[in-house]
Amino acid sequence: MTTPEHQSPAPQPPVPASKDRIYRSPAGIAGGVLLLALVLWLGIDAVVAGEGSTPWVALAAMLFLVPLICAYTVRPAVFAGDDRLRVRNPFRVIVLPWGQVASLRSGYSNEVVTESGAKYQLWSVPVSLRARKKAARRQARRASGDGRGRGQGGAFGGFSGAAAAATDDGPVRAETDKVMDDLRELHQARAKAETSQGEVTVRWAYEVAGPAMVGAVLLAVLLAVG
Repeated sequence: MTTPEHQSPAPQPPVPASKDRIYRSPAGIAGGVLLLALVLWLGIDAVVAGEGSTPWVALAAMLFLVPLICAYTVRPAVFAGDDRLRVRNPFRVIVLPWGQVASLRSGYSNEVVTESGAKYQLWSVPVSLRARKKAARRQARRASGDGRGRGQGGAFGGFSGAAAAATDDGPVRAETDKVMDDLRELHQARAKAETSQGEVTVRWAYEVAGPAMVGAVLLAVLLAVG
């Protein structure tokens, strides 16, 4: 009689790493797409139908404007992971391990401050004073027992909902302020983690600045030559 062989347990699939939370401004992206469409429409029309130096001026203008529009509207984003905060601004990408983050501030702009005192603006999380005033009014209506202060809200920059976010248990907050609250909570939870230590790195986006500078030089030369 043979004894059954003990089978080794099947290998467990690796636990996938948690995905970064991505914060962008859909309102900014929509505006950028409209501007890009307008610039390309006018530029291509000038290239096709223009005479003399007009097509070359149009090409130089598009080479100058398209990267800038993309940089300030489509490109900005904030990626918040368990170990680091990655800020993609118009011309720089800043990687900040949570252990190097001293605070996240909100005033007339939202910014992250490092332990060394360096400040970096969060372009994709813009401050809306109008949204803050609207949230304050809704909070006042809620405090006075007016039911109309609840359940209202349109899309602001579309982060996850309304121009002011509210819950039955918490105060009404402007949406970008709520985003900053989420980032602060993640920072507090992960700042001491071993994997959240390291150095702050800054990389310049030459792929954006380069074409824009070339386009600016060409446009200046063509306009000077006439």
